[in-house]
Amino acid sequence: MTTESKAATASAAPAVGASPLPLTERQEARRRRILDATARLAVRGGFDAVQMREVAESSSVALGTLYRYFPSKIHLLVATMQDQLQQLHGTLRKRPPTEEEPAARVAQTLMRAFRAMQREPHLADAMVRALTFADRSVSAEVDTVSRLTTAIILDAMGPAGPPTPAQLSAVRVIEHTWHSALITWLSGRASIAQVKIDIETVCRLIDLTSPSTDTCQGV
Repeated sequence: MTTESKAATASAAPAVGASPLPLTERQEARRRRILDATARLAVRGGFDAVQMREVAESSSVALGTLYRYFPSKIHLLVATMQDQLQQLHGTLRKRPPTEEEPAARVAQTLMRAFRAMQREPHLADAMVRALTFADRSVSAEVDTVSRLTTAIILDAMGPAGPPTPAQLSAVRVIEHTWHSALITWLSGRASIAQVKIDIETVCRLIDLTSPSTDTCQGV
C-alpha cells in the first residue's frame, strides 16, 4: 500500500479505535485480535517488529481495515499500552496494595506495574517509545493512558474524598517520574534498585499534600 493509499484509507472513515461510539461485538473482537497480535510481535522483537502489514496478517484483518482502527503504528502501540494498563488496573483492584500509608501503597503499586513491564522488556520498550514519539494526532490516546495511570495511583492512595488540586499535582509529578524511570531503565542507565528508590522518593509527595498536613495549607 502506498503512502497516498494509506492516507486515503485512513481518511475514508474515522478510526474505530478512537471513536466515541461503542464498538459492536464483532468490532470489539477484531480490535482485540489486533491488540493481541501487536503485543505478540512487540514481545518478540520490540518496536521495530511491529509493522502494520505483519499486524494485519497476524490478526487476520485486512490492511485497510487495520488503518481504519489505528491510523499509524504509534496509535497502535499507544492503544496497546492503554490495553495493558487496563488489564493491570483490573488485577490491582482484585489484589490491592497492602501497605498502611498512602505513599507506600502507591510506591508498591507502581513497582508492581514496573515489574509487569520488566517481564516483557521488548513490549515495554515498544510502548514507551511510541508514547515518546507520539504527536498531536495521538493526543486522545496518550490522554487515555495518562488517565489510566492517574486512576491506578488514586486507587492506591485511597483518598477519603475527591483528590485535592495539590494531590493531583503530586500525582502528575509521580506519573512523570515513573515514565522517566521506565525510560532510563530500558536504556540501561538505571538499575531496578535505583528505579525503586526514585519511585519511593517521589511518592513521599503524597504525604506532603495530605489535607491534614500543614504543608498542604500553603499550597
